[in-house]
Amino acid sequence: MPTPPDFAHNAAPDAPGAPAAPAAPRLWDISPPVHATTPVFPGDTPYSQVWAAEIGPGCPVNVSAVTMSPHVGAHADAPLHYAPGGEAMGAVPLAPFLGRCRVIHALDCGPLIEWHHIAHAIGAGLPPRVLVRTYARMPVDRWDGALAAYAPATVERLADAGVQLIGIDTASIDPADSKTLDSHQVIRRRDLRVLENLVLDDVPEGDYELIALPLKWMTADASPVRAVLRALA
Repeated sequence: MPTPPDFAHNAAPDAPGAPAAPAAPRLWDISPPVHATTPVFPGDTPYSQVWAAEIGPGCPVNVSAVTMSPHVGAHADAPLHYAPGGEAMGAVPLAPFLGRCRVIHALDCGPLIEWHHIAHAIGAGLPPRVLVRTYARMPVDRWDGALAAYAPATVERLADAGVQLIGIDTASIDPADSKTLDSHQVIRRRDLRVLENLVLDDVPEGDYELIALPLKWMTADASPVRAVLRALA
């Protein structure tokens, strides 16, 4: 395999002249907006919000009540989502959701991300987290039934390479009409974690720090995350 290019993201150099204080690492917010019209998997519970209390005479605060599926927006699946008796979200270790990751572009992959679509960015030193971009622009305002997904063999090879978490910019790592959820069954068997509905439109290929911690929902099958990428020092 040819040696891949350097996938470390380099911060912009300091301006010439006088020394400057180190700039804070750049952040990429890779979470889609969540509101009443955010698309959801057909049949899933959309986001809705009502006001339980509003600022006014005798009430000093606004307080809302929210109803939604935990799969709305950027989210992490728990094993309970795809495995009878699997761990609920509150019992899932946090370590896979925090640390070095690689963003790989596979914009022309078609319905499945095959190994040859990402091989150009695979080489020595592959981080334990891999996020794959399939959209030129993620459709944050509509449901896409033709979403791209991972081929199960690709997930197997990533697991063989030491990857602990895979992510994607679509609503599922399996095709939307799948009833067998083959890629989900691979991550169950190989004990990987997964992030879905990421927005990678403006993120160059390369290595970053991923921060995408799920909530400690003790009985839930998934959890929303505020997924962020931070430039490496």
